[in-house]
Amino acid sequence: MAGLGSTTQASRKGAPAELRFDVVAGFTAAAVVLPKAMAYATVAGLPVAVGLYTAFVPAIIYGLLGSSRVLSVSSTTTLAILTGAELGSMVPDGDPAKLLVAATTLTALVGALLLAARLLKLGFVANFISVPVLTGFKAGIGLVILLDQAPKLLGLHIAKQSFFADVVSLVRHVSETSLPTLAVAGGTLAVLVGMERLKPHSPAPLVTVAGAIAASWLFDLNARGVSIVGIIPQGLPSLTLPDPALVQALLPGAMGIALMSFTESIAAARAFVASGDPPIDANRELVATGAANLGGAFLSAMPAGGGTSQTGVVRAAGGRTQTASLVTAAAALATMLVLAPILGLLPHATLAAVVIVYSVSLIQPVEFRAILKVRQMEFRWAIVAAIGVLVFGTLQGIVVAIVVSLIGLALQTAHPTVSVIGRKRGADVLRPLSPEHPDDETFDDLLIIRPEGRLYFANAQNVADQIRTLIAEHKPRVVVLDLSRVPDIEYSALQMLQEGSRRASVAFWLAGLNPGVLEMVRRAGLDKELGPDRLLFNARTAIERYKELLERSALG
Repeated sequence: MAGLGSTTQASRKGAPAELRFDVVAGFTAAAVVLPKAMAYATVAGLPVAVGLYTAFVPAIIYGLLGSSRVLSVSSTTTLAILTGAELGSMVPDGDPAKLLVAATTLTALVGALLLAARLLKLGFVANFISVPVLTGFKAGIGLVILLDQAPKLLGLHIAKQSFFADVVSLVRHVSETSLPTLAVAGGTLAVLVGMERLKPHSPAPLVTVAGAIAASWLFDLNARGVSIVGIIPQGLPSLTLPDPALVQALLPGAMGIALMSFTESIAAARAFVASGDPPIDANRELVATGAANLGGAFLSAMPAGGGTSQTGVVRAAGGRTQTASLVTAAAALATMLVLAPILGLLPHATLAAVVIVYSVSLIQPVEFRAILKVRQMEFRWAIVAAIGVLVFGTLQGIVVAIVVSLIGLALQTAHPTVSVIGRKRGADVLRPLSPEHPDDETFDDLLIIRPEGRLYFANAQNVADQIRTLIAEHKPRVVVLDLSRVPDIEYSALQMLQEGSRRASVAFWLAGLNPGVLEMVRRAGLDKELGPDRLLFNARTAIERYKELLERSALG
């Protein structure tokens, strides 16, 4: 009882301290999240107010439902560029009213898809994009964002076509750069980079935004040719309803955005799990991010997800629970109600600089070098994923990334290792024959073959060809197929094994069958075809069995 009382007293004393940490972390995160959210809204081609709305409702809903104690949910670089690509194709004329309805419909679809994925228990789908492919995909996204924001830094307006066409167009128009706009952008970049290097996770975006607004007011930058945000609606976001007529057209893009939202959220949540925190529940995350998007959609938010950089700010500032996210949402609300008119003075060049500084981290040459050092094939996958984004576009780039990941998986499993097994002389050790062990013994007229990995339709023919080649080379009387390293065998592979045993001119024995493989063999009736004497516990039992048969034949 004494221990329970002391624990209760300690928790009571710790609660105010924990709350204090969360309040400080929440306001610190707001200083970073809110300017970035407004900047990301411009990346998506939406009014900056949409960024504030996205930092408001989704953060509250995730804070109440999520399994991560510190994940900060708002707009992110990747989601912003994907949203911009989808909305740009849907509303090519850029009509603000149409954009808002399309964005609402898209965000609602993203939320609905995430909730549907939870019902279908599809949390594992986030793992379908391999790390090297995701590295390449993000690098491609980073390059697209840099090119997208570069004209805003220079005060230029170019017609967007494709990545490489836009590069050429930008180079052609560089001579038309607005020097005042370039000066604002250069000053913003200098402050942002300088503060981030001197003190990482500092409220650098808030400082630069405040400074840019002050400069815009003092020097009337708009009159000097520097484009500013303009009027921002003051007050709460209005209720916006999705348009059912847009659902079919937006659904493919929403699927890609939902996948990236969940992938980024899970990655960020897992990256900042502290000792003592509960484990991240993938299915619960689907519910939390799905509800956050669905709820945010009706209040004019754009697609949202957990962000690594902003979550890092929360953790670095001492945040311990989702109270920090609720504080950040409260700061967004206060900004909408009080500061909206002031934010209208903000130069677009400043927002572009914020986007660039916090998007350049998507391009990680160090990760590419690390992948290349370990495995060249996966390095090539990363490069293909990056090029896929640049050539085919951001949304199509997701498809390229998934296809490349699946092809990579297929290539890894389509050529499984098939080894001939020998025994170490003087020891009861069975191992694959190799030049490193030339003295390992084999057995006359007995060939032990061990395939490794799951056998299924993509590799069944390859394994069968290797087995036939080994039989032709060794010319045994008995072939023992050691399946101890095969966790599962699919119908196509089992059928090929069954037909091979019927047609073979040698006796086939099966050894070391795992429970799942044994069940499949029994269902197919292969156990009855071979007979109980040809289903053996392991390769050692097969050797002993073969020796017994030799002794019997010798005695006979």
